[in-house]
Amino acid sequence: MDIRKPTDLELQKILALSPKAIFDGTLGEINPTDEKIEQLVKPLLKNGSHYLIAVEEDTIMGWILFGESKDQFTDKLNGFIYELYVIKEFRGNGISKELMNAAIDHLKQDGYTEVRLSAFSGNEAIKLYKKMGFNIRTVTMNLQL
Repeated sequence: MDIRKPTDLELQKILALSPKAIFDGTLGEINPTDEKIEQLVKPLLKNGSHYLIAVEEDTIMGWILFGESKDQFTDKLNGFIYELYVIKEFRGNGISKELMNAAIDHLKQDGYTEVRLSAFSGNEAIKLYKKMGFNIRTVTMNLQL
């Protein structure tokens, strides 16, 4: 398995699969359109965020989108994992951990001293994040009216 930046064609495949990734990551709560994905991702890519993909024999197995974020209270810049997704048939093989480690290494090399991410409560990936040393920093709550 290789972890590398995607080609333009591979990037288009990722963007086409991103609605499914967000649907899965939000536990079915959000089902975005292709247009919404473009609205979310294009500004991130324009501002320096980028994808890494896990591939084997030209088959995309998963990806991670990461870049920079600013703390809303302190304005401190930190690294941020925006999206992590492994295609269902390739799960359980350590691909998420490999992608996370690669992104964290890139963020370290870029000089960030902290990496953050957000996850929906109940998302199985939280177990991985905790094993990797991530701690809960904030909790977002909601009340249905």
